[in-house]
Amino acid sequence: MTIEAGQPLAGQPTSARQAGPRRPLGGLGRAALGRAGRAALLATGRPPVPDALEPLVQAHRRHHPQADLGLLGRAYRLAEESHRGQKRKSGEPYITHPLAVTMILAQLGAGTTTLVASLLHDTVEDTELTLDQVAEGFGPEVAYLVDGVTKLEKVDFGAAAEAETFRKMLVATGDDVRVMVIKLADRLHNMRTIRHMKPASQVRIAKVTRDVLIPLAERLGIQVLKAELEDIVFATLHPEEHARTRALLARHEDGPDTLLAPFAGALGRQLAEAGVAAEVTVRPRHCVSLHRVLLKRDAAPGRDGRPQEPQPADFGRLLVVVEENADCYAVLGELHTCWTPLPGEFKDFVAAPKFNLYQSLHTAVALAGGEVVEVLVRTRRMHEIAETGVVALGDPRQPARGGEQAPDELDRTDPARPGWLSRLLEWQQETPDPDAFWSALTADLAGDREITAVTELGETLQLRAGATCVDAAYLLGEETGHRCIGARVNGRLVALSTVLQDGDRVAILTDGSDGSDGPGDAGRSAAPAGRRRSEPSGPAPEWLAHARTPAARIAIERWLADHPPRRPVVRTGPSPSQPAPPAHPVAAGRPAVPVTAAERPGAPVRLARCCTPVPPDEIVGYPIRGGAVAVHRAGCPAGERMRADGRGALAVDWRPGGAPPAGYRATLRAEALNRPRLLADLTAAISGEGVGIVSAEVEPPQELRVRHTYTVELPDPAALAAVLRAMLRVSGVYDVERPHAPPGGGPGRAPAAPTGAAVRPADGPAAPEVNADDPSAPGVRTSWGIHGRTAAFSGQRSPSPNRGPEG
Repeated sequence: MTIEAGQPLAGQPTSARQAGPRRPLGGLGRAALGRAGRAALLATGRPPVPDALEPLVQAHRRHHPQADLGLLGRAYRLAEESHRGQKRKSGEPYITHPLAVTMILAQLGAGTTTLVASLLHDTVEDTELTLDQVAEGFGPEVAYLVDGVTKLEKVDFGAAAEAETFRKMLVATGDDVRVMVIKLADRLHNMRTIRHMKPASQVRIAKVTRDVLIPLAERLGIQVLKAELEDIVFATLHPEEHARTRALLARHEDGPDTLLAPFAGALGRQLAEAGVAAEVTVRPRHCVSLHRVLLKRDAAPGRDGRPQEPQPADFGRLLVVVEENADCYAVLGELHTCWTPLPGEFKDFVAAPKFNLYQSLHTAVALAGGEVVEVLVRTRRMHEIAETGVVALGDPRQPARGGEQAPDELDRTDPARPGWLSRLLEWQQETPDPDAFWSALTADLAGDREITAVTELGETLQLRAGATCVDAAYLLGEETGHRCIGARVNGRLVALSTVLQDGDRVAILTDGSDGSDGPGDAGRSAAPAGRRRSEPSGPAPEWLAHARTPAARIAIERWLADHPPRRPVVRTGPSPSQPAPPAHPVAAGRPAVPVTAAERPGAPVRLARCCTPVPPDEIVGYPIRGGAVAVHRAGCPAGERMRADGRGALAVDWRPGGAPPAGYRATLRAEALNRPRLLADLTAAISGEGVGIVSAEVEPPQELRVRHTYTVELPDPAALAAVLRAMLRVSGVYDVERPHAPPGGGPGRAPAAPTGAAVRPADGPAAPEVNADDPSAPGVRTSWGIHGRTAAFSGQRSPSPNRGPEG
């Protein structure tokens, strides 16, 4: 089906009252509409069907043979009487406009109720007729449709009238999609006559059509209407480029088709030999479609560096229409068997329809001469829906035809309602400001396609192309979005700014404040068991740069407005309202020297600051200037460099009961997902264990992940385990390690093991088993991986201490 001016719809005969070929959708050219208007004005009788309705009735009967023509006649007579004396800017009687709009809908296959509402769609707005009178004469259903497309008065709404009118129509569309279908047909006829408007008005109307109406036509699947709107907008906003593209199309149409038509014949013969009943035709591209192809060719210059010339295959595609779904794949098999398919060009929208109900198989094959031809394969029903979208589904309030499943009485919308339209209706309620609503609407409609992601629990997420993990989090619920601390895509930890692709598996990681101890609903993963519950940290202002959907942006902006930023308060001790934690005092009278060096008795001993050894770490001593001994953890890179410089290693041991006067100094590094108040929460967790913080360093975030490094003073070695556990309980922290930990040695990072499992050293003699849940165990090292909480403890060696977060 085409709605190109001057080309009649396929399979539709011309009217007996028309001389020459009929015009498409609208079917009434300027002269024909003028004659229809004059006939209406001169008519004195009241025949069952006025003469001006004859072309419309013929178009309507092709789709609805049992239509109530008397109802159409009454609607036309009321519209003609109401608009009598009014003129359009073209000088034609105003009644020609509702007639043309109704003809567009009739040729699309709309029902009688839709046509009646279309004939009356401007009466309440432009005449003395009231909505109550429409309801009294034609019923509440017609009145609802007419009210849905009636514009709001500028006297009442001022500059916000256009935005509020669209809001009103969208809300009405949520209950009955035919409201938007009538609006699109109305805009199409207005665009056909846009040349009678002032230049400034032409540009303004064309931009609104481009930014709002064309995307809505795409989402409703009405491709024939969308294509003509695109061409008219293209001609209005870019007349020179349109003229060049149109001239190129005209030259191609005037010349012989040496590629697509012969290939269509060859494919038809091949399918006939294979026993597949199919109709193969050449589907020409419209102007904007060809222009897009030419832009792609300009972006990919040939071997000589010049833009490639358009090829014969650029001007059209082959359309194969079959009877059954299985025949689509039979045609695909013949195509890929007899011709060479291009890798990456096959798309199956039959098994996985697009969000706008579109179904078809897409492929491209290379012919013997090297030309590449695109082929579309679909059934007749798929073709009907692909051309006219939701209009092909019929009136949502009419009973199902024989053999069809009756729809839900409460669902008076099209199948696209649970997707893009539901989301649009949800976020528009949160934007009372008309300017904000208009900006959000145009931004939401800017993407011309959607993607489908699946949560790890199997729930399907429909998102616009370009959406990020932030958008997915808020699609799962506003509370989930606020508590989001990270995301996992296809099993790997990713930043919240990661753009999702079609088919991704997504898990949104929350801080667990909802009280769940495991994976939550719809792919949400809660914090590990044992972590303290706290107030949600909420979204950061930086999230606005990653949000692509209006719903996410509105929720983030509202939260930020309700929670103004506060300066973090860093506590260096227990809260006054909480009892002080148990201290770890140094036992009175125990030796102040923590390490003994048998080879150098009495020599001063210094614990290295690079690796901060703490009992029971495996340690090695190295002589330094002044006769002192520097004690490093075994395998410390600094110690290994000293060994390489020729300094002999000294055997050293921890002195039982020994401790430095100020306690042991240890360096801890926390890997976390960046969020507000993370620094305050980490320092509070450390100081809450009675441990002093000597220094803290925060590295710049990398893809929303951040690294905090703290140097603390431990009053007793046993305090290390409690500090590590406290840091891991902080929301967003997924790993804590002691930096400079060697590949083998010290209670640094340990291999992950299930909670409560016992871990043995990687090599060497078997060590006593330590329970992972025993907080008093010496040398504790915990690690919570992003897949869940795991803990491992060892006083010996641990692998890969400096590895990044696991996905």
